[in-house]
Amino acid sequence: MGGFTEAVRDRVRQAQAALAAARDADDAYEVAVASDELEDALRLAREHGVAVEGEQ
Repeated sequence: MGGFTEAVRDRVRQAQAALAAARDADDAYEVAVASDELEDALRLAREHGVAVEGEQ
């Protein structure tokens, strides 16, 4: 697996974790920020053909 592929997958995992933490904290602002980051990371993965586990 290439470095780019792993970096994209890691970015998605981090965004998913941040979103979960924001939801647990009931922080609407952080949920919005984390959701945007996750959407961007998933878009990047799709554009480059990187398969991501648990894609929403």
